[in-house]
Amino acid sequence: MVGNLALGGTGKTPHVELVLRMLMDMGALASLSRGYGRRGTDIHEVQATDTAERSGDEPVQLKRRMPEVRVFVGADRVKAIAHIQRSVPDARAVVLDDAFQHRRLNAHLNVLLTRWDLPWSDDALIPAGSLRDLPARARNAQAVVVTKCMERPTPEEERQWRIRLGLRSDQLLCFSDIVYESPRAAGRELAESALREASCLLFTGIADPGPLVAHLGKLFARVEHMAFPDHHAFSAGELKGLARRYANFAAGPKWLVTTEKDAARLDFAEMDGPLQGLPLATIGIRARILNETEHLEHLVRDLVGTYPADR
Repeated sequence: MVGNLALGGTGKTPHVELVLRMLMDMGALASLSRGYGRRGTDIHEVQATDTAERSGDEPVQLKRRMPEVRVFVGADRVKAIAHIQRSVPDARAVVLDDAFQHRRLNAHLNVLLTRWDLPWSDDALIPAGSLRDLPARARNAQAVVVTKCMERPTPEEERQWRIRLGLRSDQLLCFSDIVYESPRAAGRELAESALREASCLLFTGIADPGPLVAHLGKLFARVEHMAFPDHHAFSAGELKGLARRYANFAAGPKWLVTTEKDAARLDFAEMDGPLQGLPLATIGIRARILNETEHLEHLVRDLVGTYPADR
């Protein structure tokens, strides 16, 4: 299970993908999340053609990035796991996205995330802060990952982080950063040499767009950002506003850019809406472990390897 103590913004979905990729050669895999922002609470297997309204933006994004993984959504995680066991009897592992608060679950491995710039030790419970669970719950994690790091910490900094988070010696402490993939349009990567002469109108509905804005500033000659709330459902009026702004914000070559997560909420707009015909590029991200990479991978793989494939 990959989870956190805070409301969001720690990068759970990229780390779920990272764990899944560690296990890709071990057999059939499944993932499970609530499917934030979707309509309904039923148990549903996500298809790459699903809308975000049906399955949630992040599950759709994950399915499109990893089509070989069986991706499920369901509000009742216990019932959903039972459903997965029936639907995918040969699954070697079910990786849960954000279920740390579900006391009825007893995950065999808990990977707990916390942000570099706002760890749980510096936060407070809602409404004073963003924590939705007690920091003491961190004792149930076998591995803790400090996410969105600017650089790899020194050994002394790692030691200080252990003290800061109150970790036991048997809890693995890792640090990760975010790696941005090349912008893509119509299924192909855009040449960076061409981007340096172009302008970019970026629009996002993610929790922490700052690092992405800074990254695109290194690729494009000019970047303008239109920010929306996390998991935002774009209205027709907002998309018309984006199209108008795109038409006027810069001369010369230019691109409309968004994240893969946001693109999962734009299917209808791309086909028939105000953005039709505009040069729209998407940019993906992946999490990268900066230290103890092999230790974390062995922890994950050894756990799955203890369960027979034909159980």
